[in-house]
Amino acid sequence: MKVLLAGYNLDYDLIRELKNKSASNQDLTPETISAAYARISRSPKHVFELREIARVEVDKARQSNRNIVFAMGHSSVAEHAVFNIDVLGVSRLLVEEIEKFRLCSFTEKSQRYVLFDKDFVVPEEIQQAGMVGLFTETVMAQNDYYHKLYEKLKPHIFSRNKDLAQNPSNRLLLEGWAKEDARYVISMATQTQLGMTINARNLELMLRRLASLPVAEAQEYSKKLYAVTKDIAPSLIRYTQATDYDKLTRQNLIKKANSYFLKYSVNKRAEKSVAARLTYASPDADNKITAALLFSSSNLTYSQCLNHAKRLTSIERKALFKAAFEHLQPHDAVLREMENIDLQFELVPSASCFAQLKRHRMSTIIAQEYNPSLGVSVPTSVQEIGQQKTFMDIMRQTEKAYDQIKKKAPFAAAYVLTNAHRKRVLMKFSARELYHIARMRADEHAQWDIRKLTEDMLKQAKKAMPLTLILACGKDGFDALYKKTFKRG
Repeated sequence: MKVLLAGYNLDYDLIRELKNKSASNQDLTPETISAAYARISRSPKHVFELREIARVEVDKARQSNRNIVFAMGHSSVAEHAVFNIDVLGVSRLLVEEIEKFRLCSFTEKSQRYVLFDKDFVVPEEIQQAGMVGLFTETVMAQNDYYHKLYEKLKPHIFSRNKDLAQNPSNRLLLEGWAKEDARYVISMATQTQLGMTINARNLELMLRRLASLPVAEAQEYSKKLYAVTKDIAPSLIRYTQATDYDKLTRQNLIKKANSYFLKYSVNKRAEKSVAARLTYASPDADNKITAALLFSSSNLTYSQCLNHAKRLTSIERKALFKAAFEHLQPHDAVLREMENIDLQFELVPSASCFAQLKRHRMSTIIAQEYNPSLGVSVPTSVQEIGQQKTFMDIMRQTEKAYDQIKKKAPFAAAYVLTNAHRKRVLMKFSARELYHIARMRADEHAQWDIRKLTEDMLKQAKKAMPLTLILACGKDGFDALYKKTFKRG
């Protein structure tokens, strides 16, 4: 056996410095890795020899990539080429589009830990509509109040947590709690930055999808992202232009849906907003997981296992689940059998909550536009310091501006909305993914908004599948729940 290091990420400034020092004319590109790995299936040579050939013959490597990725359709070869991208000066609204891509990694400047300044994006659509004055006035009012609110929240948070405040090492933690509540008043136009790791296959998809959005900032991002990557791996990135499928499908669906609503007189009266509603759970979920556990532990067909699962007593079924969870630790992923059942929730999260929720990309998330009629989420701490009236005054000013902007620049109106504003989200995931969500988001260290939402989802989900989710909880509650589940007797 041999295990060889084929390469690893290097800072681009270092790559450029090394290239300048060596005076090398050789192209330094991840395409050679893709080309070498693509040839593994058809060549008797060792893989390290294939890498050496690709490095020496870059032009041939690129031609090989074009043939294999685009002519033959083996797109996964492009996944071997990986980029690290700095993204600066983008709006929080655009970040929601960037971070929709499942197979990428993102680390974003957090409004929980960093006190943001007054930097924000002024959308091109707002400028063209002649509404810069209204937009800027509204966002500046939000930002001014954000800083005032933070200064009012900080002493309150310290006072409310006197035991923690006695230890100077907790200062940043408590200040962070004040920041995370103050951020509910700043807009989706607020500038942020993030680090992104992305392979060439997903890069091409991102370029195309964002170029198709009817928002100037998204199109600009697509162009700039292409500009910094196109010369590094030209053989792996080809289809970057907006397509009619990406541009028109969503618009056509909206038109068709609206025509149906008119034809059949759909009642559009606002319903009472429920933060989390379980809309679907796989029927007979615990039995199906029982069958999946039996299937993976035998040579029987799934049909046989399902029939056998139905014959087990409740005590026998629970014993099987205990065997599956007996050695589980808080850091362990539960067995993949748990992916055989699904849950679907309709959620109404704030923008602040959704910013965290969307990171659980091993799920299906379908989101509507932000909708002021759904109300806003007001942190309890804001109420405790008597700032709810001022907070709501800012919300009303924001929504008045939103209504005016939407008439002239509908695709840019959401920029002026705040982290407190809400949208409807349809989210589907497996029981295994819910374990992961629960550990992170139902934990005492999780932000209060998403913790509350997750606890609500867990409560409803456990009624539908109590055995499957028997150990689903936040990390902080795992030991107690484990002892309760495996107590003697």
